[in-house]
Amino acid sequence: MGAGIAIVAARSGYNVVCYDTAEAPLAKTVKQTEGFFQKSVERGKMTEADRDAVLARFERTTDIVRLAACDLVIEAVFENLEVKRNLLAQLAAVCRPDTIFGSNTSTLSITEIASGCPNPERVVGMHFCLPAQLMKLVEMSPGILTSDAVFKAAWDWTLACGQIPVRTQDKPGFILNALLVPFNNDAIRAIEAGVADAKSIDTAIKVGLGYKMGPLELIDLIGLDTQVRLCEAFYPITLDPRAACPPLLRRMVAAGLLGRKSGRGFYNYDGNAMFGA
Repeated sequence: MGAGIAIVAARSGYNVVCYDTAEAPLAKTVKQTEGFFQKSVERGKMTEADRDAVLARFERTTDIVRLAACDLVIEAVFENLEVKRNLLAQLAAVCRPDTIFGSNTSTLSITEIASGCPNPERVVGMHFCLPAQLMKLVEMSPGILTSDAVFKAAWDWTLACGQIPVRTQDKPGFILNALLVPFNNDAIRAIEAGVADAKSIDTAIKVGLGYKMGPLELIDLIGLDTQVRLCEAFYPITLDPRAACPPLLRRMVAAGLLGRKSGRGFYNYDGNAMFGA
């Protein structure tokens, strides 16, 4: 997800610093990003000169201090409240007093995440949709202490990037995941019940409802382990039985079948190209 958000920013003319704690994931995103833009050139969507100009706007680092000069930092780590809180505390220690911190959380409370920051008024929810480099929607959620000026600045930035923001309350799942988590679980339970296989279910949803991607294709894209985390974050708050984690999903994760990132989930995958590349 972080790589996709970086593409959105760089493609819109912004200089981007991509931070991770290890070199391996950064090297992976370099290959994926270059492949994505190369496909754009091959499809006639951009020139080679435009591609080179966009790629020149990327900097990648494992040194968090390199984020010190950034105007906006968007965290896209996995759905763990303490990890996100701790990261914000680290960011606040190295970034300028006026830096805006966006969280790409899809289920966790922005207010609770912001409690890890000494200046919670600088934290705003900015939930991009997968795949971020192709999808336009951004769910914008202010926490209880988010300042109006910070929210407006983040909103204006999404517009400048050609995205389409919608304002949501700081509630579990916001709009999309409040609807998608139970829906995706229904698709998994249909497989468990022997209704149909993954391909047939996805085909029915795409052809019958006009979706561009089936629910099981989507789960493979976001990661089956991420779907488990979404269930675990969402169900205890809502007590919606449809949001509870299906047993099949837990078994597949235990077997290491995580979707695209592991090469196998509800489908099998060759290579590790970025979606849309």
